[in-house]
Amino acid sequence: MADGETPKAKAPPTRFGTGFLRDIWYFAALSGDVKPGAMARHELLGEPVLIGRDRKGALFALRDVCPHRAAPLSAGKITTEADGETSVECPYHGWRFKGSGACAAVPSLTADQAMDVSRIRVKRYPVAESQGMVWVWMASDPRFDGEPAEPPPSFPGVVGGGPKIVDRMVFDSHIDHAVVGLMDPAHGPYVHQQWWWRSKGSQHDKAKKFEPREAGFSMIRHEPSKNSRAYAILGGEPLTEITFRLPGLRWEHITIGPRQVLSLTCLTPIHDTATRITQILWSDHPAFLFLRPFVAAGARAFLRQDAAMVNLQNEGLKYDPSLLWVDDADTQAKWYQQLKKEWTASRAGERAFENPVQAVTLKWRS
Repeated sequence: MADGETPKAKAPPTRFGTGFLRDIWYFAALSGDVKPGAMARHELLGEPVLIGRDRKGALFALRDVCPHRAAPLSAGKITTEADGETSVECPYHGWRFKGSGACAAVPSLTADQAMDVSRIRVKRYPVAESQGMVWVWMASDPRFDGEPAEPPPSFPGVVGGGPKIVDRMVFDSHIDHAVVGLMDPAHGPYVHQQWWWRSKGSQHDKAKKFEPREAGFSMIRHEPSKNSRAYAILGGEPLTEITFRLPGLRWEHITIGPRQVLSLTCLTPIHDTATRITQILWSDHPAFLFLRPFVAAGARAFLRQDAAMVNLQNEGLKYDPSLLWVDDADTQAKWYQQLKKEWTASRAGERAFENPVQAVTLKWRS
C-alpha cells in the first residue's frame, strides 16, 4: 500500500447460513397492513422495528425499544405535538418520540428541571412505500440517519389493482436455506406432487438460459415446461420469466398476450433461525375472477410443502454438515452465495457492485 493511502474496510466473513446482508431494502409489509394512526412491532434481522403511519398517511419506522426502561414503543399510542408533528408515546412513563427518533417530551420532568430532551434519541430506520409494499432499509452502520441513495425494488406486472392472493408463513430456518430452497429447480417432482402440477414420474431434461440482472439474475423469458400443468388454466401461449434479486426476492412474470401475472415471493429474516415468507400475486387475467380460490389453495399447499421440507432438513442441519453443491441444478444456489459475498465486499469497500453472474445455459432434469 502506498504511503498516505487509506486502507479500505475488509468485508466480514459470509459463511453460508449465518449473518445478514446490510445496506439494502427488506420487504416489511403490504401498504394496506399499515393503517393511518396505527403502528405494529416487527422483528427484522433480529432487531425490533416499529412501523407506523401517522394520521396523514406518512410512514415512519423506529427501534421498538424505549431508551428509558426498554418498554416496546409499539405498545403505546400515536400522539400529535403542539407543533403538529406526530410522535409515539411510550406506554410505561409517557416519553414521546418523533418520527425522526428525537425525544419530544419526558413528562416526569418538573418546570425547573432543565434537560434538553431532544438529545435523547431512538434509532430511526429509513422506510419507503412502492407498488403497495412497505420497505425498510437495514444499514450496516447503526449511526446511519440519512436516506438511501437507491429506491426500493420495483417489479413488472403489478397490474389489476390490489393483490389477488397474499399468503404468509414463517420458515424455521436462516434466510440462506430459505433462498436456496426457493430457487432449487430439482425438488419439484419430489416435494410438490399434485395432479394439477406434476408427478414424480413426470420428469424431463430442461435447458434454460440465464443472464445477470440488477443484484441478481434471471431465467430469461421462455415457454413454461410442458409438465407444469397449472399454466394451462391461463390459456393462449404463456411466456414466463423468473428473476431473483438480493436479499431474498424471487418473482415470476407471466405474459399471455396483453395479460399479465406476477407471482412475487419475499423472504424477510426475522432472526437467525426464522424467515418470514410472503407470497403476493397480481394479475389482470380474467381467469382469476373465478379461479382465485383454487389458485390460492394451490399456492398455499406449495408453501406448506416447502415448510415441511425445511423442518425435515433441520434435522440434518443441526449437526452442521458440509453441504454438496452440484452443477447445473445447484448453480443458482452458488450464484446466490457469490452475490452475497460481492454485495458485502462492495459495501465495505465503498465501491460499485459488480455482478458475478455470467450469461449461461443451465441443464437439469425435473
